[in-house]
Amino acid sequence: MTESAPQSFEAKLDRIEAIARELEGGSVDLQRATELFKEGKTLARECEVLLKGAQEQIDRATRDEPAAG
Repeated sequence: MTESAPQSFEAKLDRIEAIARELEGGSVDLQRATELFKEGKTLARECEVLLKGAQEQIDRATRDEPAAG
């Protein structure tokens, strides 16, 4: 991976999409395809962690809200 790793969820997702486009193009050699796959897998795991964290924050916020009524 020659680029610096994207930091935000959106940047990570954009990079995953770029990797998918490059792989779908069919013009990458096996070595490059393997590198791209590993990078995409890592980014997908990082996105999953960020999404879980966001869900936990939402869950906490909704638990802490006073009941309407």
